[in-house]
Amino acid sequence: MKFINYLKTIEDVSIYPMITLLLFVFIFILATILVFAKDKKTIARIKNLPLEG
Repeated sequence: MKFINYLKTIEDVSIYPMITLLLFVFIFILATILVFAKDKKTIARIKNLPLEG
């Protein structure tokens, strides 16, 4: 039996792609907000970490 046949037997399976998309968008927006909310000093410190030895 092919995998697609298993999906056909699940009720309301079409909702899962929408839930996944909404979860991805929420996490992306949250990450973007957190990046822009960081303090400039913290960003400068993190930026220079690879150069410090």
